Formats: sequence, structure tokens, C-alpha cells
Amino acid sequence: MNTTAPRAYKRIATEEGWATPEMMQMYVKILETHAINDPGFYNLWGFFGKSQAPRAVDLFNRIQDMGERRLGDMDATGIDMQLLMLTSPGVQVFDAATATALAISTNDQLAATIRKHPTRFAGLAAVAPQAPQGAARELERAVTKLGLKGAVINSHTQGEYLDDEKFWDIFAAAEALDVPIYIHPNTPSPQMIEPFLSRCLDAAIYGFAAETGLHVMRLIVSGVFDRFPKLRIVLGHLGEGLPFWLYRMDFMHAGIVRANRSEGVKPLKKKPSDYLRDNFYYTTSGMAWEPSVTFVQQQMGHDRVMYAMDYPYQYVAEEVTAMDNLPLSEEHKKMFFQTNAERIFKL
Repeated sequence: MNTTAPRAYKRIATEEGWATPEMMQMYVKILETHAINDPGFYNLWGFFGKSQAPRAVDLFNRIQDMGERRLGDMDATGIDMQLLMLTSPGVQVFDAATATALAISTNDQLAATIRKHPTRFAGLAAVAPQAPQGAARELERAVTKLGLKGAVINSHTQGEYLDDEKFWDIFAAAEALDVPIYIHPNTPSPQMIEPFLSRCLDAAIYGFAAETGLHVMRLIVSGVFDRFPKLRIVLGHLGEGLPFWLYRMDFMHAGIVRANRSEGVKPLKKKPSDYLRDNFYYTTSGMAWEPSVTFVQQQMGHDRVMYAMDYPYQYVAEEVTAMDNLPLSEEHKKMFFQTNAERIFKL
């Protein structure tokens, strides 16, 4: 592609994965010892971590590179800046003490990388939901001391979801700091995954969206956004399918509340779709398809949709060109590629 053609906007990619060599070796050790009960982890990282297939080796190497190779890939596709986040499942597969220490270490390393390349990289902090109060403290440190721009949480943590009030110190911290939380996909939890595995549907092909969409609906229905009305959540992959369900989720939620079907579903101050429009932002990671991008922009607002590549998992130069060619005004195109990200993440 022609990366030197003049543009009226920067291209900021807002869901770009990375990992430390330390963490990748810990993943390899889990694969070797079968130390955790998470079938999705073994199905996903068993391929990326141990396979000698060219794609697996390439991903394993690319995701750890925070220097010349990554910068070269960005230059080759015309990406001006990456917003970096610790790849799924991050620290969330470890015990609380290990996860907390690992989050601190990776955030320090991420901040050091950003200091070396401040115009090319920004980042989101890893936190350990296993220790919610510690996660809140680490988010505060990462934002106020390290200059990170929010947090990434890789969906469920060992089968637990953030709608449980024991995790809400994390939301309180994010709201107080006025930074977003990016809920990034994970493979379905052990309670959910079995029907996905035999057809290899557990990861990006479908399982990621099904699992993360479920997580978000649990947050909404639990009343998280009535308790934290200024909380901001970012979703990748154009909202994990949820923008396409707005009408049906509102209709069915109202019926469930009227029927008083469950103690777990109480009346909300707004419709579910209102929270998705008021508290959420969306990136295009892995979804470089004009009809879907246009639909989400129309339904959720041009000020809530941002470009993302999903590097290194979906490093496809042609998709950058496709997004450049979206039928947008110059104002909306600059919002999409640059100014929405600058505003939401305070870049």
C-alpha cells in the first residue's frame, strides 16, 4: 500500500496486542504441566505456543517484539500509533499473588517501551481482577505514575465475571480516574466452552464474541452502569455483535422485568441499548468490513467508533486500505482514525 500519500489524519490503531517474554514462557509452562483448568487456554495457546506452523511461530515472535519489527510493520501499513494491551488471557489465569505481581511488572515494562517511542505507542494497564482492591490500586498507579491510559481486562477471570460486586472497586477506580476499561475477549469459560471445542469455534471465529457479549450483557443487566454512570467501557470487534441486537435486547429485557422472572434481573434506569450508546465505545479490530462498520457508526454514533487493526493476529495491509476507503466525510474519517482515540484515551 502507499503509506506516503498525504492524509488529513493520523492512523491510530486501538487494539494491538503485546506480551512479555516472561509471560509467554509462563504460558508455555502451563501448557507443559497442565497447571490450570481452562480448556480454552490449551486449545488456543497450544497452537500459538508450541506449534511449529509458520503462522504460530510468526505470532509467537511478533507479539513479543516491541522494537524494530513492530515499528517496521506499522510503517509498512501506515499505522502512526498503536494502543498496546496485554494479550488475552493476560495475567488472569494465575493465582492472585502471581497475577498482581505480573501486572505490576508488565505495566512497568510497557511504560518503559512507551518512553522510548512516545509518538508511536500508548498503552493500557494490565490488572489482576483476582485481587480487586489491588487491581484498583494498580490501575491508579499505572495511570497517575506511569502514564497509561486505562485498563484492559480480558473478559472472564477463571470463569468469574465483573458483574459480581466483589469486583466493583475496579470500576470505582476507573470512574474516579476518568479512564476507560477495555473488555477484550477471552475464550469461553470452562462452564461455557464444551459445545465450541469440537468444531474449533472457541476463539476468534465465534467464541470470543459469544463470551464477551455475554459478559457485557451481565454487566448491563446487573446495574453496573446505574451504580457507575460515568464508567466508560471499550469493546473491540464492533461491539462483539451487540449493536445488531439492540431492538431485541430491549424488548426481551422489558418482558423479563415485567414478569419478575429472576432475582438476578431488576429494573434499570434506562434501556439496555441506552447503556450501549452512553457508556460504551467500539473499535473495528478484526472487522474491516464496510457494511458492519457503517452500521455501528450509524447506530452508536460516529463519535464512538475507532479504528483498530488487531495486530499481530490480523496483520493485513489490505484492510487498512479498505478502512481508508470508507464512504466517510473528511471530518468523520479523522474522527474514526484519530480524534476519537485521542479524546477517549487522552492521547
